[in-house]
Amino acid sequence: MPGGKIRVLVVDDSLFFRGMLVRGLTSVSDIEVVGEAFDPYDARDSLLTLEPDVMTLDIEMPNMNGVEFLKILLPQWKIPVVVISSRGDLSDAVKRAGAADFFQKPDPKNPDSVKNFLAELPKRIRFAVSKTLQRPQSAKPSGSIIALGASTGGTQATARILKELPANLPGIVIVQHMPPDFTRMYAQSLDRDCAVTVAEAREGDVVERGKALIAPGGETHMEIQKRGEKIYIHLTRGEKVNGHCPSVDTLFHSVARNVPGSAAVGVLLTGMGVDGAKGLLAMRKTGSYTLGQDEKSSVVYGMPREAFEIGAVARQAPLESIAALVVKYAQGLR
Repeated sequence: MPGGKIRVLVVDDSLFFRGMLVRGLTSVSDIEVVGEAFDPYDARDSLLTLEPDVMTLDIEMPNMNGVEFLKILLPQWKIPVVVISSRGDLSDAVKRAGAADFFQKPDPKNPDSVKNFLAELPKRIRFAVSKTLQRPQSAKPSGSIIALGASTGGTQATARILKELPANLPGIVIVQHMPPDFTRMYAQSLDRDCAVTVAEAREGDVVERGKALIAPGGETHMEIQKRGEKIYIHLTRGEKVNGHCPSVDTLFHSVARNVPGSAAVGVLLTGMGVDGAKGLLAMRKTGSYTLGQDEKSSVVYGMPREAFEIGAVARQAPLESIAALVVKYAQGLR
């Protein structure tokens, strides 16, 4: 943005009001509207792909209201948000949640109200951006994690992703459906070829930056537990879940329980059946960024299809794009 236009993402479920905002802001010489979103999930995906400088946000939207979205978003994304709403009674609440400013919506039936609103809004946006540039940035949330699950065809898919990841990302936990002993050999093979350290997980292992831990195949489920600022591996014996032990769902549900959503990334790759879909949905509902492999690049499209159909996938992508998407989102995590 320095020296250029201020890039704005407009978020509102009302097509009429979005159109009014876009038309008004587009006429301002130093502002560029780079995208529109109709709800918080759409907004989060747009933030990742469009990288705006500032966002306008409605409060009353489907799937998640604006106040809840701010509480999930702002610990992770250091972006100024100008909340625009008819709910003037919530101005204090949105500012406590971290919004840079609150601006009352105009009366659409009153031309002067609309005119004054559109004249004032660019000033609010410029001020919100300038305040953010002047403010020291606070530390990003600790205890971040990347969780990945796969089954049939997943050994090759997981290997490709891990080989493309840099060593400075948050810790990675993986459930790959494999027989006993094979996971240890698989981890050793990957460790030789990857920038990240790869190992078969053991009880009590710490999930650390630059390290990927693969659940042992066979008789135990792998979960994560957070104690203080650290995340630990917990292995438990139990019945099969979705026909599998270890189960991707078991891992993903534990991430949803233990890690703030904005500090987690969930990835579900090729595989037969439904394992991982409900756990990925639980992660997405807490605010995690979730990815699913697309049908064309999957050996078996069962698991990612189920996740996509129940709304667990924020973004579906071909295998060759997944590592870059993980890096793009996770680089902001501490």
